[in-house]
Amino acid sequence: MRKYLLGFDIGSSAVKAALVDVDSGLPIASAFSPSSEMPIDALEPGFAEQHPEMWWKELLNAVGLLRQQHAWHQDEISAIGIAYQMHGLVCVDKNLEAIRASIIWCDSRSVDIGNSAFNNLGADFCLSHYLNSPGNFTASKLKWVKENEPSLYEKIYKVMLPGDFIALKMSGEINTTVSGLSEGILWDFEQKSIATDLLQYYGIDQHLLPEIVPTFGIQAKVSQQVCDLLHVKSGTPIGYRAGDQPNNAFSLNVLNPGEIAATAGTSGVVYGVTDQVNYDTLSRVNSFAHVNHSNEQTRLGILLCINGTGILNSWIRKQFFPTLDYVALNQLASSAPAGSDGLLFYPFGNGAERVLGNNNPGASLKGLSFNRHNASHIARAAQEGIVFSLHYGMEIMQSMGMQLNTIRAGFANMFLSDIFANAFSSLSGCTLELYNTDGAIGAARGAGLGAGIYSNSNEAFNGMQIVKSYQPDKQLEAVYQEAYIQWKKNIN
Repeated sequence: MRKYLLGFDIGSSAVKAALVDVDSGLPIASAFSPSSEMPIDALEPGFAEQHPEMWWKELLNAVGLLRQQHAWHQDEISAIGIAYQMHGLVCVDKNLEAIRASIIWCDSRSVDIGNSAFNNLGADFCLSHYLNSPGNFTASKLKWVKENEPSLYEKIYKVMLPGDFIALKMSGEINTTVSGLSEGILWDFEQKSIATDLLQYYGIDQHLLPEIVPTFGIQAKVSQQVCDLLHVKSGTPIGYRAGDQPNNAFSLNVLNPGEIAATAGTSGVVYGVTDQVNYDTLSRVNSFAHVNHSNEQTRLGILLCINGTGILNSWIRKQFFPTLDYVALNQLASSAPAGSDGLLFYPFGNGAERVLGNNNPGASLKGLSFNRHNASHIARAAQEGIVFSLHYGMEIMQSMGMQLNTIRAGFANMFLSDIFANAFSSLSGCTLELYNTDGAIGAARGAGLGAGIYSNSNEAFNGMQIVKSYQPDKQLEAVYQEAYIQWKKNIN
């Protein structure tokens, strides 16, 4: 009998599912749902919410689509892994039901709350204990609920991250991880415990937080109530859980100091691993516990996030080129010259940007000339603007001592575009390696490690292969450096 691992990636655009063969390590099938992007509700400017039950519904749809490709038997699934959109707040009552929509990662409503905590607790204290400003992360979002929805707050039994909620739906058990707590600014690295000082400052009872389980390990088991929905046997272990960016790095076997991963989906991320306690004093890039961090072994992920990346490219296509698919859009963009003839795009239209000090300037075009520019320039400038914004953050990472030489990414999303990949490699001066993996595949491999099916990461990544690679192009580098200098002048 063949054995498989089942992995899920709960994004803000879609839920991805992957089936990985245990012996070969190769992905057998993958699917996502819905076919169009999941809606993000913005009830007020700067708000961004999704209902957790929508994620569960789309996960079950993705399972059905996956089984259309390969209909496994229930006892063939050895373990399940979960990756999820980071920083979201899910609140459940004693019936374990979500009592409000999740305040998700790109929501900006709690920026001022986090900034006040940073100032009142002290920058030195926050950075040494939490490695970040509380900003608009999960803890600050919960404080917003406490201040603005007090009657609802009183009904909260537990708060959790999106992946914790999905594990709850699968198992009926509520728990979380140190890596997950750290992304919510709910973990104290100096005390090596829950961030009690921040919780006390916010007036939040720490008993609202779930119990802690290892990132790799038997975190919970699938309940009898949902085993048929997932087409697995009751008791199947959930062996791994991680936020999407630590998981993306894990998916690319980025586990050791100096290794770098990138992704460019709805948001864009560059993520480097270090064994040093390090942080940006302005919290423009963020330090979180990586998936293999422990009290005995420091493994932190330095995370640069740009909210408006793939969502900009998607918006451009929908609003201006609705008859084109992304392949055709890339072809249109390629007809414009590198540097887009001076047209500069600023992709900051998806909430407060940490790299800009949690400011929310909105997206903009600069240098538009009605006599020189056409649709191809706009399509190309959008992709180049995303690269420029990522490079801006990468310069901050380098100022912290990170060495950027080779960057790994999945062959997906924006990295499917030669324009984007060439610009990314040439401007950064880095070799770019693209692999046959994604977050759902990585989550499946993580489940194999956590359940003890694989004894080490070498076994878990047996089936991962380079699909394509890019080397910096000196001519493009000169063009993009000049364009980037002009782009950077208008950043503030």
